[in-house]
Formats: sequence, structure tokens, C-alpha cells
Amino acid sequence: MPLTHQKETCPVMNAKQPRRVVVTGMGVISSLGQQIEPFWQALLAGQSGIRDLTFFDTTEYPCKIGGEIREFNPEDYIPKKEARRMDRFTQLAMSAARMAYEDAGLTSDNVEADRFGVVVGTGAGGIGTIEDQVFEMQRKNTVKCNPFSVPMMLCNMGAGRIAIEFNAKGPSTAVITACSTGTDSVGTALRMIQNDEADVVIAGASEAPLTGLSFAGFCAARALSFRDGDPTTVSRPFDAERDGFVMSEGAGILILEDYEHAKARGAKIYGEVTGYGRSTDAIDLVRPPADGSGLAVAMRSALRNAGISPDDIAYINAHATSTPLGDAAETNAIKQIFGDRAMSGQLLVSGTKSMTGHLLGASGALESIICVLTLRDQKAPPTINLESPDPQCDLDYIPNTARDLSNARYVMSSSAGFGGHNAVLIFGQSLN
Repeated sequence: MPLTHQKETCPVMNAKQPRRVVVTGMGVISSLGQQIEPFWQALLAGQSGIRDLTFFDTTEYPCKIGGEIREFNPEDYIPKKEARRMDRFTQLAMSAARMAYEDAGLTSDNVEADRFGVVVGTGAGGIGTIEDQVFEMQRKNTVKCNPFSVPMMLCNMGAGRIAIEFNAKGPSTAVITACSTGTDSVGTALRMIQNDEADVVIAGASEAPLTGLSFAGFCAARALSFRDGDPTTVSRPFDAERDGFVMSEGAGILILEDYEHAKARGAKIYGEVTGYGRSTDAIDLVRPPADGSGLAVAMRSALRNAGISPDDIAYINAHATSTPLGDAAETNAIKQIFGDRAMSGQLLVSGTKSMTGHLLGASGALESIICVLTLRDQKAPPTINLESPDPQCDLDYIPNTARDLSNARYVMSSSAGFGGHNAVLIFGQSLN
């Protein structure tokens, strides 16, 4: 029989002692790996998943590289007929969710459907479907299109499909906060469980933005790197020669669970989600404030929510997109919150987008997984391609080689998105 929800007998005590939320399963699909362990080992080894693009003709584009997942076969995770009725972002989300569900050891017998939620977001949604359908209608000079085009392009369909697949009848939603989406999705799931709306939540984000239209837009905005040479060396967060980000596709999914529920079913526990904070710059659609003040507000809020001090954080997985303005602003935010510890190198920071590229809305979910693994193994992944020091970026960014941690109890992940959205998560060591 499913584990049934037991109502609290003392709401006052429940208010004082919010439910603890742990991570019991994870799944990843990325250009750097399609399972947790290969992905993690590639990160620690400082490998890059960035290559020349093959999905579309890049001849006329100033940027010709990205984080493609070339060997992904959705039919390894989804029946062929169903996969054909999904946009690629949904295929990626469903596949990573299947990994996470199985990794957590979940079954219909150990989670109650009405207490099982989903929070899976995206930044661009089914942009590939939209582009394909417009081209097809123009080519055939018709107003007819694929009857599944609407459910394929909608941004909530990753969450909807996952809920159907795993019979999750509790709260379900799709967060859309640009490049903060994945972090906000995990934070939203955290609060769902803390607020006693669910016992288990499938949380994360997915993105499939490697299309001609998407690239044209980001190139026009001069957000992407136009750097020539070896694609693996182009994404270089905090380096003086950084000139923009490298776009990637992928999905990161975590199973968040009430600690008592996880313990009762004998689940393995990777770690605890202890804090979540968010803020808005309210200054510009795409440019952060140079002093990093908006992101600093979110960091401070996450620390307060976790009930810890800045001194407790051993490592930060930075948003670190490799843009000149963004990396400098994030450095300033870290200095505001962590002061002398950051300046003296006692706090480690790295930009793993140097290896994964920027998965837009999915990046925060992927980086949440990285933070959990950092705590599990007490190893911090590097920032590769960091060769030329930038006076504006003067912290310890773990250049080029992974670093061992010593008794790290808490780590932080930060994200910032177009529209001024900032989101920060804090993870703690396993409760096992």
C-alpha cells in the first residue's frame, strides 16, 4: 500500500518546525553526459561538451558552436509513438525524470498519488516545434499544421507529461523565469513540501534552444560568444577574454522528498535542500546592476531561509555565463555577502558553464545536481579555460583543476535570468 499522509496534530509545532526536504533521486541529460556518474566524472576531469553545431546550417551565423546532445535517443526512455508527439524539450525532461524516478526507487506503492507533485520549467519551451511548423506551413503554402503542435510547444507540457507518466496527482506547475527557471523550480518544489502540499516532488527544468531562430536572436543581442578556434575553449567564465556565453540543450531533474517520508520508505538520501531566496533587479531587461545588488539580495534571503551564516558556505556554483557584465556583477554580489572570506580565497567558487555551456532555463537544475554531488564527494568542479586574470573577477574560481573540499557542510547555487530574475539555493550534507 502507498505511504499515506498523516495529518499534523499540532499546527503550532509544525509552523515552528518546517518539514525537512531531501534529494532522493537525480537525472541528467546533457552534452557532457546522459547519466549522473559519467556527467559528474567528466566535470571533475575538466572536460567540455561544446562542439561545432550540426542541428542546422550555421554558415551565416557568427556563432557556430553549442552544447548539442548528439547521441540522445528519446526511445530509450519514451515509447516511439509518444516521443513523436513531444517537442525535444519535453523529450529531454521526460528522459531525465525517468532516470531520477528510478534512481529514487519510487513506485506506485511507496508514494501516494495525491501527495506527488511536479515542478518542471523551461525558458523557451517548444521553440523547435514553433519554428518547424512555420517553415512547413510556408513550404506547403497551407494553414494546416500538426494537430499536436499546440501541446508540443506549450511550456507546461514537460510538467504535464511527467505528471501523466508517473501518476503524480498532487500540485503541478511549470516555472518560467528565463535562466533562473531551474533554480526557481527546485525552490518552488522545496516550498511545496515545506507547506505540506506534497510529500514528493519531481523538480527541475529542460531546454532545447539549439534552433536557427533562437541562435539568430541571441546573436543579434550579442549575448553569444563569437570567439574563433577550438569550441571547447570558448566558454571562459571570469576570464579577462570572455566575450559571451555558449548555448546548450539539456535537462536536470531532482526528486525532492519530505525527510520523514524518505526515511519511512528506506530511500537513499543525497543531501538536503536547506534554503531558497529570490529577488528582482527591476533595472533592465537583460543587464544586471554592475554592483550585483539584486543577486546579493537573493543570496542573503537564501541564507536567512536556511538559518545559516555566510561563514557556513564552503562553495558556490556561480551562474557565471562567461559574459563581461554578468560575471563581474556576480563577483561583486559574492563580495557583498561573503566579504573577507571570499577575498582571501577561503570560499571556493566555480563556473561549470565553462564545460556544460549555458542551458538557459535548465542551467539552475543541472547546477543543483552539481551542488548535491559536490557535497556527496567533497569535491568541487573547476572553471576551465580560466587563463587570463581579470582584475574585476578576483576570487578563487578553482581554475582548470577540480579541488578537494574539507568537511563542507553547505554549498550554494546562484542563477540570474533576463527580466532581472535572481534565484539562489543552498544545499546541505546528507541526513543519512
